[in-house]
Amino acid sequence: MANLPVLPLSDLLEQVRTEPDTVNFQQVMQTIENNYVYRPTTFTNGGGSDQVHNEAGTNEGSCKIFAFGLLNSLSESEVLACFGDYYRQDVLQNPDGKDHANIRAFMKHGWQGIHFKDEALSPR
Repeated sequence: MANLPVLPLSDLLEQVRTEPDTVNFQQVMQTIENNYVYRPTTFTNGGGSDQVHNEAGTNEGSCKIFAFGLLNSLSESEVLACFGDYYRQDVLQNPDGKDHANIRAFMKHGWQGIHFKDEALSPR
């Protein structure tokens, strides 16, 4: 994949809200990196038997996207769009799959299933 331009935060938020099917995971990660300070933290996602427990420093892409979504008041569908092809291709086109547990748990439980031990992102 060719290097994509880093999007300004306002442009990424506009794209997530108006053209969610065009959002690219790597661009989201780059925009987060340019606009926020990341601190690895433990977080849980989901509930019951399908709760996903993520230790600090693991599943950092999911951690960053969920924290980004909270900070920017994104809807559940907007957060899912931030996962790009991991959501659109890997998960939606393989509904019975076991990969991408954080995406699958968020699809089922939404924001009520997300709990951070500490703040993962703070504005630069």
